[in-house]
Amino acid sequence: MSGGRTVTVATRKSALALAQSRAWMAELRDKTHVETKELLVVTTGDKIQDRPLQEVGGKGLFLKEIEEALLAGEADLAVHSLKDVPGELAPGLLLGCVPRREDARDAVHTRTGCKFLELPHGAKVGTSSLRRTVQLRALRPDLEFVPLRGNVDTRLRRCAEGVVDAVILAHAGLRRLGRADAVTELLSPDVCIPAVGQGALGIEIRSGDEAMLSLVSELEDIETAIATAAERGVMIAVEGSCQVPVAAHAEHIGNELRLRALLAEPDGSNVRREELRCPWPETLQRAQEVGALVGRALRAAKV
Repeated sequence: MSGGRTVTVATRKSALALAQSRAWMAELRDKTHVETKELLVVTTGDKIQDRPLQEVGGKGLFLKEIEEALLAGEADLAVHSLKDVPGELAPGLLLGCVPRREDARDAVHTRTGCKFLELPHGAKVGTSSLRRTVQLRALRPDLEFVPLRGNVDTRLRRCAEGVVDAVILAHAGLRRLGRADAVTELLSPDVCIPAVGQGALGIEIRSGDEAMLSLVSELEDIETAIATAAERGVMIAVEGSCQVPVAAHAEHIGNELRLRALLAEPDGSNVRREELRCPWPETLQRAQEVGALVGRALRAAKV
């Protein structure tokens, strides 16, 4: 699809969304020699900043308006953080590509430079994620977890100002913004299982657009695609959303897939964990089936 074609790429306007979409567009241009232009979209999730996402409700809070632009033909494709993409896309759309993943781990930033377990009794930890709160509260029930939204710089500034003593952020986002220096500590998935698809991008296109599918598939990373398909299989099986604390992380270890997952009630109670090791799936469908198996086990488990 070279030869003068310009591809319109829809993305959110946040600094992180622009950083990751522009980096991906640069790779697309280098690989395929197409030209690109941006369509900047403000989503429902961007508009509502005064409430935790779980209070806003609904799925695809950061996608709806972008998907509408895709379906209307205003854009040829969209770049999303895969963790924001619900299990079921809008009719007429599909994930055409999952590029190579960044680090999926969560990162801790503390005002004093201490580690998470060294925070003083009663310290305030800012996070907008039920998933993070459920897991980290189990480690430190003496801490106060407070809702904290806004972009990365805003959350880091709230910590510097003493509004909170620590913030929990995705390491991938910090790296993409050139703020890896803000990391006090990285949390192993053994301690805090990441969000489904964390660190990965999802490139969404219109169903039936074979030319665009052929184009974006040039940047597919099959290992990332299979790992995240397994994670998304968990999410689909448990009907996950921002209102449900759900986590899943898949790794390629030797010839195996290791999948760890967590599910809790919306109020943070009844926390269940599952882990599965199996031969590395050869297809995305098989990976999703493996994830679904773990997801069903989580739904059936009782604490």
